[in-house]
Amino acid sequence: MTEKDVKELMEERGYVEYTSVVVDPKQTPTRLDKFLMDKLEKVSRNRIQNAISEGSILVNLKEVKSNYKTRPNDLIKIYLPKSDGNREMISPEDIPLDIRYEDDSLMVVFKPAGLVVHPGVGNWSGTLVNGLRFYLGNADIPTMEGNAPDRAGLVHRIDKDTSGLLVIAKKPEAMTHLSKQFFDHNIDRKYVALVWGQPDPEEGTISGFIGRDIYDRKRMKLYEDESEGKHSVTHYKIIEKMYYVSLLECKLETGRTHQIRVHMLSQGHPLFNDIKYEGNRIRKGTVFSKYKQFVDNAFKMLPRHALHAASLGFIHPETGKKMYFEAEMPEDMKNVVDKWRAYVNSRKELL
Repeated sequence: MTEKDVKELMEERGYVEYTSVVVDPKQTPTRLDKFLMDKLEKVSRNRIQNAISEGSILVNLKEVKSNYKTRPNDLIKIYLPKSDGNREMISPEDIPLDIRYEDDSLMVVFKPAGLVVHPGVGNWSGTLVNGLRFYLGNADIPTMEGNAPDRAGLVHRIDKDTSGLLVIAKKPEAMTHLSKQFFDHNIDRKYVALVWGQPDPEEGTISGFIGRDIYDRKRMKLYEDESEGKHSVTHYKIIEKMYYVSLLECKLETGRTHQIRVHMLSQGHPLFNDIKYEGNRIRKGTVFSKYKQFVDNAFKMLPRHALHAASLGFIHPETGKKMYFEAEMPEDMKNVVDKWRAYVNSRKELL
């Protein structure tokens, strides 16, 4: 990538350049995280490692791993979230929150499609975190180690255009306990997805390593080589077949960026109307005028990718009780599923 490409990518991800370091020509090979520990004051090694794994610390304009050994004249660029310059200024905003459960330790909220989870480029206000700051007032909302303060309370995230359930930590102890459950893959997360075509087999597991697409850094891609990305596992099964499309249940074992969207594209069954991952065009069916008009109308009814975080289960950090929550599909997705169902049922030759 060129320096311009890197700058655009970082801006899109909500980062700005913090500083850059050129390795001394006489510097002996040193692990990158250790090297930066000596260069950056008041920054923990854990945070440096997280930043490297998130791709916000680059060496010679390329992403590397924490154990990369620095070489003489290496150019190291360090990027931080834009909000880092205004850590304490997460503005509280009176944004309605659909709270499904709350106690002293945590909250479970339903995030509608279109609501951004935390501040970033183009969305410095109007996010779920802004709403949490207003709702919780002066409460000291915990932040996961390595995360910026604008992600206060967040144990996990879902994409802007994905609807569904999120658990929010209100205490540091809850943050630690829930984070470990996610790390250990003990969280029960099921999504409902509408995809093009009919996956074969009807029930299965998709795995591989998810990393950034080298040809389009705004997208993620599934790789076979572990050096190219992070381990990812999705278990899926078809709930309903509608010839042109299928309704799936997807159970996450890991939670990588765009995981379900990337996994389904890798099988040739992208999510319906997923612009980023090739689902916003006809993937099955003859392109004749009436059918194309039907699909275009369906796209208008659901102007987002068809993915919904339908259930969430975890162990309560304080009580040890198993908690489980479900959320029905929102109207836009439900209406499109009904539309497809009616269309297929009207065509007897497909049944």
